[in-house]
Amino acid sequence: MATKYFSQLSLAEHFQDCKNFFESDANTFFTLLKEHIDLTDFIPDSFYSAFYKSLGRNRDYPLQGFLTALILQKIFSIPTDSLLIILLHICKELCEFCGFTKIPDASKFTRFKQDFLPYLEQMFSAMVAYTEPICMAIDATLASTITFDTTGIELYVKENNPKTLNALIKRLKSYYKNNPSVDPYKMAYGLMPSQAESSSYAKQLYINGHFCYADKLGIITNGLGIIRHIAFLDDEFKSQHPNVVVEKKTDSPDEDKSIGDSSALKPVLEDFFSAHPTFHPQTFLGDSAFDAIGIYGLLKDDFHFQKALIPYNPRNESTLPKVGYNEYGYPICPNDSSISMKYHGPCHEKGRADRIKWGCPKMRYKKGNWVCNCDNPCSTAAKGRTSYTYENMEFRMFPGIQRDSKKWVKLYKIRVVVEKAINHLKTNMCIAGRKTRNHLTTKADVFLAGIASQFTVIIASRLNYPQYIRSLKPLIA
Repeated sequence: MATKYFSQLSLAEHFQDCKNFFESDANTFFTLLKEHIDLTDFIPDSFYSAFYKSLGRNRDYPLQGFLTALILQKIFSIPTDSLLIILLHICKELCEFCGFTKIPDASKFTRFKQDFLPYLEQMFSAMVAYTEPICMAIDATLASTITFDTTGIELYVKENNPKTLNALIKRLKSYYKNNPSVDPYKMAYGLMPSQAESSSYAKQLYINGHFCYADKLGIITNGLGIIRHIAFLDDEFKSQHPNVVVEKKTDSPDEDKSIGDSSALKPVLEDFFSAHPTFHPQTFLGDSAFDAIGIYGLLKDDFHFQKALIPYNPRNESTLPKVGYNEYGYPICPNDSSISMKYHGPCHEKGRADRIKWGCPKMRYKKGNWVCNCDNPCSTAAKGRTSYTYENMEFRMFPGIQRDSKKWVKLYKIRVVVEKAINHLKTNMCIAGRKTRNHLTTKADVFLAGIASQFTVIIASRLNYPQYIRSLKPLIA
């Protein structure tokens, strides 16, 4: 068998790659940017006012300089502010393009992110509105399709160090070595705190197959994979949406994740449409975590989606024979389609959508109990089969497109673009792995990455290269 050799990427190699680019291709790239885009066109007036109101125009570092440097940092995958500062020192063209007469230190960049975070959010939202017609011109069908997913940015806290959990597991194994009924791994998960000691925003989450302490956020993209909305599910978000269900830690990490996604959908969509009232997407794509009657009603009635492509969640499906429906919408006996099930009236339960209960048609009331007299029962329950109907059940079964048809399968495959967008945000724009535990800095970095993604769309469009709307690197290369 052939031996495989692996080499670890070092910061020195990353620095050398960036240095080579700026020394060899800087003039061409900066000329390209100057010809096709002007950053000042996209900076809100409120941002200018807030930035210059205390010191006036005599600031040592211009607003445009900070924004240009931080946006280029995301586009060129420069992992740290320290490396960005070094490149500004060694590349005269980069420093001049940003408009710096002297170069800010790392604390100035951090303070800029934290002090002007609300204006970065405003700028991102304004650029989303600007890029929407571009996306519609490229492909109206994909641009009118949106998908939503949640993720987390792992923060630089001790609980994310594998040694912390491994040390706890080792102690539990030693303590319970004579008690095989105890699962030290499950117990260790239960004993870990729900949030990091040094940052209350670092919540214990189950992301990408592992436990971690992360700052949670939701992202909406269109079918082209372009980010349309970013929402951090933090304390501010919860205060703005007091009715949102706060997830609880349970024995099932997968259940924690699904509950978080479904409960976050409504407030995130509300904020999205409030920020962009002229947007009218027609199709929603989601994973099986959204397979709930309440979600279908929300998408159809509140947000007016014409199609909702959500796979059936196996946990919501019974293993018993399927119940059919007659021309009036009444459920019928699985063994005899000529018999309708018995109506038992509306059913109201806390935490569940209102529904109507139906019972086995051969059920009889005998000695104070309901008893099924069927010779060939389709359920093992003593009172026979029970079924429920919901207000939006039809939209779940027929979500604007025939389930499992070739068209449904082809369209649903587009849902992976949100996962690709999240991966691009974390990996290529270097959001993941940043050594910060500060919530404001993390938010600012994510919104700067969102701004950089909108600039990518604008530049690719103006250069007539729509295939590069997600990344400029192939074009630059």
